[in-house]
Amino acid sequence: MAGLEFTRFSSSPVSFAKFPVVSEHAEDRGCIVITQLEGVRSYCQDGTTALLRPGDTTLVDSGRPWKSDCAGDCARLYLRIPRWRVESHLRMARLPALPQISGISRSGAALYHLAASFYDGAEAMSAEEAAAAVEAYLDVLASCIVQPDQVSTRPGNYAEHQSRIEQFIEIHLAEPELNPPQIAAAIGVSVRHLHRIFLSRGHTVAEWIRERRLERCRKDLLNPRLSEKKITDIAFFWGFSDSAHFSKSFKKEFGLSPRAFRSYTWTGSRKGSDEPSHIFAVPRGPSRPN
Repeated sequence: MAGLEFTRFSSSPVSFAKFPVVSEHAEDRGCIVITQLEGVRSYCQDGTTALLRPGDTTLVDSGRPWKSDCAGDCARLYLRIPRWRVESHLRMARLPALPQISGISRSGAALYHLAASFYDGAEAMSAEEAAAAVEAYLDVLASCIVQPDQVSTRPGNYAEHQSRIEQFIEIHLAEPELNPPQIAAAIGVSVRHLHRIFLSRGHTVAEWIRERRLERCRKDLLNPRLSEKKITDIAFFWGFSDSAHFSKSFKKEFGLSPRAFRSYTWTGSRKGSDEPSHIFAVPRGPSRPN
């Protein structure tokens, strides 16, 4: 992914010790970001131990000896990154030993979500998307590790562009050709910066556009004035170009197919209601950090 090695390891109970194959001061010295997927595993380095549960993350300096142990079956992701890139994002003279980032915390959950989704979708990313994904991931990693009083002024204030970007997307949501280059050009930012803004919040530009379109379709399916309008026409109006893809995405987001959703909403005691029960009031997709 963007020239970095991204690996998924699954194993039965096993212990191991790693010793660096390069010197501590070598230019190609690296770090490993470990994301725990399944099982509980301990990692030890320089007298520090991190016990990771599913969703947790830690950072290992592969230029120094370290060891690991697991009493049961487990799975984890390794993202190998040059040490200098990690240091440039953390802006610290010395990297912390095995920082334990909890997947329960908001930022830790976002970090886990990014790692898992990047691993699953790495092969489908363009070179530009992958590069932006790595940069955004390192930004989130840095925010999880560095304490507020240690953070220096960082370039690229994402918040200043976010509202303008979202407003532009909402205005042009019905246009099937809406894409990152068009959005970036309209706002006056690079495509790479646009991707980093969204990835730092735990989702891609395409995911955001799709979710907003699905939400508009959901509202139209609830609208009694549009009860005679074909579901396909609603989907195409909001920028979808494939009815099968729309139905699959809608069911994944809300738990019901568009047809079942509309049928349930406008039958029995619910007919004539402006809004169904709370199970349809918000999307059922993955939660996003604020």
